[in-house]
Amino acid sequence: ELIEKSARTDVSVLILGDTGTGKELTAKAIHNLSSRKSKKYLAINCGGIPADLLETELFGYSPGTFTDQIREGKPGLFREADGGTVLLDEIGDMPLAMQAKLLRFLQDHKVRPVGSSDEYPVDVRIISSTNKNLEKMMDEYDSSFGNKGFRSDLFWRIKVFQIFLPALKDRLKFSKE
Repeated sequence: ELIEKSARTDVSVLILGDTGTGKELTAKAIHNLSSRKSKKYLAINCGGIPADLLETELFGYSPGTFTDQIREGKPGLFREADGGTVLLDEIGDMPLAMQAKLLRFLQDHKVRPVGSSDEYPVDVRIISSTNKNLEKMMDEYDSSFGNKGFRSDLFWRIKVFQIFLPALKDRLKFSKE
């Protein structure tokens, strides 16, 4: 029911749950039931990419930025998925510097590739997922003055609609009720 409700909107969705509970399948189901289903769905593991590469994966880079990279540059996942959906899997592992850049993107829906002064408007729906307690991480961020944790302003931007997936061991309890 929550998947169907969230699919009828275009707001950001935060999917919470333990590892292996089907967060990515839930995100894909939301996309497939949405008005964006004919456009791209791309997923990126925010914890599986080194911090210095995550920005170029999401926002791309302009031609000539890196001497050993593709000379034409790269558009980045947000531009590739324009009109579609991007899943930011394991967003709780996203470095703080990238959290600030993602927040900026969510505010103005524009990307600026690394090495460029140009900005490009992008219409992409963001779905985020994590097995971490982001609210506890926000407390860590606030108490450490930005050295670790999770930004509260970003949390409220990605949590417009929230879906919690219970652990597999608890699902029998839900199905019997």
